[in-house]
Amino acid sequence: MDVIALVGPSGTGKSHRALIVAHKNHADAIIDDGILIKDGKIVAGKSAKKEKSRIMAVRRAIFILPGHAEEVSAAIQREKPHRILVLGTSENMVQKIAKALHLPPIAKIIHIEDIATKAEMKKARYYRMKKGQHIIPVPTIELKPHFSGYLIDPLQTIFKRSRTRRRRLGEKSIVRPVFSYYGKLIIDDSAIKAIVRETMGRQKALEKVNSLQVEHIMQGEEDLGLHIAASVVIGYGNHIPTLLHQLQKQVTDAVEYMTGMIVHEVNITVKTLYIKG
Repeated sequence: MDVIALVGPSGTGKSHRALIVAHKNHADAIIDDGILIKDGKIVAGKSAKKEKSRIMAVRRAIFILPGHAEEVSAAIQREKPHRILVLGTSENMVQKIAKALHLPPIAKIIHIEDIATKAEMKKARYYRMKKGQHIIPVPTIELKPHFSGYLIDPLQTIFKRSRTRRRRLGEKSIVRPVFSYYGKLIIDDSAIKAIVRETMGRQKALEKVNSLQVEHIMQGEEDLGLHIAASVVIGYGNHIPTLLHQLQKQVTDAVEYMTGMIVHEVNITVKTLYIKG
């Protein structure tokens, strides 16, 4: 089994093109927004589009909710797909998904810009942002037990083999998640810093956090995640690499769990060693 990925900002048409990309690359399974799809059926998982808030939707999509990764990972072992296509908003996100599901390293990453025009991505974003419409690459009948009351319309996916020959690949569904009605959700940097300070403060070997910076990785209006930087004072006698590695993991886990944002880097600088008298 090997893994490929389709990457692009939210609302640029990844799910819309998932079946065609899977077909062209001979992938027989798709992981999209928290669900494992095989042969046009939801095999395991729960769709992020069923969640009632954007934060919960992101947490669902990156498989950090309790038991979610274990369920999907077990289904992958059971179904034994030949190749899996993973969808995500960034390379960092698809790598996190692959790691959470214990998948092999991603062999190939396809960017949405390579397969869709600017006009097509603009149109996809319009339907996402203005109409709250999201696409899931499975038939509508398959979604009914999961999305009662959320369904809008089915769509057919046609693969153009030549100018005259076309092959029907399958059906996609348009849904309107509850969180699409809520408008924008903004988490202030001060809240993120408070989470970081509280998390670091639980580490007894850490004496003080001197400075803390939060940087957002932006692509247009899309927030792709965070870079976090901190300078600290730690107690003398601790193994510094081990301590910093623990802090990086604890901060990443806490921020992603509580905000639903992707943390790309946590850089920690040791400014001083504190020696107790």
